[in-house]
Amino acid sequence: MDQLLSVSEAAELLGTTVRFPRRLVAERRITVVHVGRHVRIPRSAIEALIEEGTVEAAAQGPYR
Repeated sequence: MDQLLSVSEAAELLGTTVRFPRRLVAERRITVVHVGRHVRIPRSAIEALIEEGTVEAAAQGPYR
């Protein structure tokens, strides 16, 4: 089973304030698990979000 993170733990992992993961949840841009009244974010969802936002560096070449 995937590790479930609280909103504050997710924010810490992302290096943001808690407002950012809360907005992701509200906009349904990230997978969440409801445990009673608590919202938990699977660690794999955070890792997928980081992977989607990762931009590879361009190949180095002569400057024009």
